[in-house]
Amino acid sequence: MNYINKEIPDFNVNAYQKGELITVSKADLIGKWSIIFFYPADFSFVCPTELSDLQDSYADFKAADAEIYSVSVDSQFSHMSWAETTKTIGKIEYPMLSDQTHQLTDFFNILDNESGQAYRGVFIADPKGIIKSYTINAMGIGRNAQEILRTLQAAEFVEANGDDVCPANWHPGEKTIKPSGKLVGKI
Repeated sequence: MNYINKEIPDFNVNAYQKGELITVSKADLIGKWSIIFFYPADFSFVCPTELSDLQDSYADFKAADAEIYSVSVDSQFSHMSWAETTKTIGKIEYPMLSDQTHQLTDFFNILDNESGQAYRGVFIADPKGIIKSYTINAMGIGRNAQEILRTLQAAEFVEANGDDVCPANWHPGEKTIKPSGKLVGKI
């Protein structure tokens, strides 16, 4: 299934954030850009490196008017225990969603039925809850927070400047491209 320009459905899940048990719903995503970051499992190996990498760039995501939502099928209590017992996870400030009821994993079709865990998916949604970018990796392939941030910034630029597009490796402030028949064969 292609998720580009699909709207995230209504959902309501339990979560853990900075020492508190909370709930997160679609309404929480509306009004800002959202990074929905699926990972396989708490108390695992690659996952803490990714979640820590996101935390290290969290201020940059917030400056880009975006919130990160990490998601696994583990309970909010598992997230809390992981944060309380693991220094790497204890520093995380963004919400850690529990998708035990598979509201999100089913919509995004990201659950590996054999393991019962989510694949490593990143979905970037605009302030209306519309998916603008996504990638899905196999379980053993970790992701890079700076590339997710760069993709978010490109999505934000294209949203604000519809006629311009962002070339490979584009970063804010760099030259963009205005599509034109005059450019065909010249780039």
